[in-house]
Amino acid sequence: MREALVRRTTKETDVEIWINLDGEGNYEVKTPIGFLNHMLESFAKHGRFDLKVVADGDVHVSHHHLVEDCGLTLGIAVRKALGDARGIKRFGWSIVPMDEALVLSSIDFSGRGLFYHNKKTLRGKITTFDFELIWEFFKGFALESRSTLHVKVERGYNLHHIAEACFKSFALTLKDAVTPVGGGIPSTKGVI
Repeated sequence: MREALVRRTTKETDVEIWINLDGEGNYEVKTPIGFLNHMLESFAKHGRFDLKVVADGDVHVSHHHLVEDCGLTLGIAVRKALGDARGIKRFGWSIVPMDEALVLSSIDFSGRGLFYHNKKTLRGKITTFDFELIWEFFKGFALESRSTLHVKVERGYNLHHIAEACFKSFALTLKDAVTPVGGGIPSTKGVI
């Protein structure tokens, strides 16, 4: 099985994540941020990843540190679970509608951590959660997984629907890219 357990501890946060890339969508997620829990549970279910997350941090200051560090730690865990990426598809993409929202995403396990999105001005609160923190989560994931990740919001006005469509699209995109297809390292360089 392609799985990994990673713990990342700083003065601001303590995050432990276990992921099985070949799972069934089972999850246990425990953070003090309800909306983050909901997004990670949706990610696991729709990507069919088995996922355990235990995280805490200085949420009295802001949700920012914990959300970003969960993205960073998940990126490390996925990279560790993939090893040298031998035999994976490497590229993945999806389009996900959620009510009025429509989100497209794509990923390349290129060995270069980059993140792009098209809605820098999309802001607001989902209960106490700042919407723009989802971009920090994805940026952290891309940097530590060493992947190029694009998330494009085509339409939508309900921030909950947009955020959830982003996480569902990300889950399907990631599942597509890590699918075993055989062969060697998926690069003409011979290394990712």
